[in-house]
Amino acid sequence: MTDYAKLDAWIDAHFDEEVKFLQEMVRVPTDTPPGNNAPHAERTAELIAAWGFDAEKHAVPAQDVKDYGLESITNLIVRRKYGDAGRTVALNAHGDVVPPGEGWTHDPYGGEIENGQLFGRAAAVSKSDFASFTFAVRALEAVARPTKGSVELHFTYDEEFGGLLGPGWLLKKGLTKPDLMIAAGFSYEVVTAHNGCLQMEVTVHGKMAHAAIPATGVDALQGAVHILNALYAQNTRYQQVTSKVAGITHPYLNVGRIEGGTNTNVVPGKVMFKLDRRMIPEENPAEVEADIRDVIAKAAAEFTTPAGGISVEVKRLLLANSMKPLAGNRPLVDAIQKHGAELFGQPIPAMGTPLYTDVRLYGEAGIPGVIYGAGPRTVLESHAKRNDERIDLEDLRRATQVIARTLADLLA
Repeated sequence: MTDYAKLDAWIDAHFDEEVKFLQEMVRVPTDTPPGNNAPHAERTAELIAAWGFDAEKHAVPAQDVKDYGLESITNLIVRRKYGDAGRTVALNAHGDVVPPGEGWTHDPYGGEIENGQLFGRAAAVSKSDFASFTFAVRALEAVARPTKGSVELHFTYDEEFGGLLGPGWLLKKGLTKPDLMIAAGFSYEVVTAHNGCLQMEVTVHGKMAHAAIPATGVDALQGAVHILNALYAQNTRYQQVTSKVAGITHPYLNVGRIEGGTNTNVVPGKVMFKLDRRMIPEENPAEVEADIRDVIAKAAAEFTTPAGGISVEVKRLLLANSMKPLAGNRPLVDAIQKHGAELFGQPIPAMGTPLYTDVRLYGEAGIPGVIYGAGPRTVLESHAKRNDERIDLEDLRRATQVIARTLADLLA
């Protein structure tokens, strides 16, 4: 057998063990919010210690986590050094995930298996790659036995809030500086670029009044609707701005939450809404934010009533830059495409994705990387962030083999 075939065979022989490990990952909730994620890190460290993997536990200071709106974060680094020469390749997966929500037909923390699929919140995004990356490294060491370079496993817990206390914190503290990195993704494409994201909170202030005499008040909800109509009109403009990155189309804006008012018989004096603006890699984030603030300010100024106008507060919640391809990612792309095509029986395109991730933080630190891991062809198919999230176990198996082969190439 070739070395690749031996790697594949080792993974096949240990696949039941890999599936059980993933089930254990799913069974420890990491709903974010509230973001009490340290227990999952502790359980992960405990399980991988059985295979000789010593996980460094890097707890983010409690006050920093609290100020961020979460409860606990412990990021893990596992360092596997094979020799002084050669590359250091990092593999990053995030354990935090949105709460389950409604409509599940399987226990979201059960790790139940049905028709070759494993169900559970984060089964696909991205606890599946806790398993694929760990077992790829185990296979590499058992079969290829590299003598130079090193691999690092980065298990982090802040992707849902932007990554600044996950990979961002590890990088800022100088705890890691790999030469290349692969982050959790799906099996049928290797992602080299992704959108950026700007999230903002807009609070509209009017003047409360009794509903029987509404003219004495300033309806903050009507003011908010006027602003929202101006913002939604931007989406028509955004469709004319197209990206040159395959897999990414155009910018867009979404308002995902609205709240306000005090009672049905009161003219609302305050309304708050939160917006999400996705930015294509070609856009400048500072210009995007300035444009949105300008649209909001102009719409607010236009809204007047006999009792007066509205005032508006705008607060930035998140600014996640886009991920742009770095020239040094070619060895990653070539290896994953080669082995992915062989193992999945179809071409593995290199492309962008309209999602945003914390992988951008590695790129901003000058570390070339790609997104690749265990998962279906689309986010929709995985049910990520919806009920009955699932991973096809055959995708998990083959993605683990692709990663193991890729590491063998990069460390040869």
